[in-house]
Amino acid sequence: MKKVFVALSGGVDSAVSAHILKKDGWDVTGVFIRVWQPDFLPCSQDEEERAAMRVAAHLGIPFKTLDLSKEYKEEVVDVMISEYKKGRTPNPDVLCNESIKFGGFLDYALNEGAEKIATGHHAQVIEKKLVRGADASKDQAYFLWKLTEKELSHTLMPIGHMSKDEVRKYAEENNLPSAYKPDSQGLCFIGHVDMKTFLLNFIETSNGDVLNESGEVVGTHDGSELVTLGQRGGFTITKKEEMGNVHYVVGKDISKNTITVSENFNNEENLTSSLTLTDSNIENGKYVCEIRYHGEKIECEVQDDVVTLSKPVLMAPGQSLVAYERDVCVGGGIVT
Repeated sequence: MKKVFVALSGGVDSAVSAHILKKDGWDVTGVFIRVWQPDFLPCSQDEEERAAMRVAAHLGIPFKTLDLSKEYKEEVVDVMISEYKKGRTPNPDVLCNESIKFGGFLDYALNEGAEKIATGHHAQVIEKKLVRGADASKDQAYFLWKLTEKELSHTLMPIGHMSKDEVRKYAEENNLPSAYKPDSQGLCFIGHVDMKTFLLNFIETSNGDVLNESGEVVGTHDGSELVTLGQRGGFTITKKEEMGNVHYVVGKDISKNTITVSENFNNEENLTSSLTLTDSNIENGKYVCEIRYHGEKIECEVQDDVVTLSKPVLMAPGQSLVAYERDVCVGGGIVT
């Protein structure tokens, strides 16, 4: 019997994944992954682990706990904080998938004799290629762009062909303990947390000026590291003539601790149709690109890590650009 280790979080997606695999004849082991938790936030890991144990007991499968606290702190949290300090906007879910679920967890599973790992991602692995999930509103392929054939060849995503409603219905019909458990949202593994609040525990910031596009001071902010390009609000407008209007961040200067805002998000002077990538795994060619999770699909051409978009965009350095051929994710890169 083929052995698979399922990343069991206690949520409905991973529970249904484990149930499907057991029904299909796999030798299933549930694994709860423990990660570093900040001491200034309520810790829900013990509760989540108990929920995962209840799922494993219900399914009659072995249950293990894998502690990746050190790897999570060093390879996800510390990297994320370092990027924000530089004025960039990283995607922690991309880091988490690469280092934890398809890094430490995959290595552990293979060393323990498993042929595959499985996760509850809303995405699909078809012929060792990463494909969008069937439920467009829940599709998570964007966060998985760093996966290569090496990882995908050892990965199953059993619910990728299902809608979220179908997952819930399946869990209810099979009386899974997590059938009615709310979806988890927020920072990978940690859950819902205000990013500004989180970062203020690690980054020493100071108040600075908010400028309009003419360079005139129109307000104040709590720290340029805490805002990202395209962000609406998150600063204080003090100039009377500008108060009450909606402003967007269109520029920032970490060295001067200033941010620039505009009422016109789509001002061509703030946009670009050419982006340079680092850490890219996209081959040269023409694709459809997304510059943020569930963002607009934009035609693009990639040539030696330079991406030319069919329309100009406002893109924050550090964010992920992900390329697709139809529904197949062909890779991505980090915007410089």
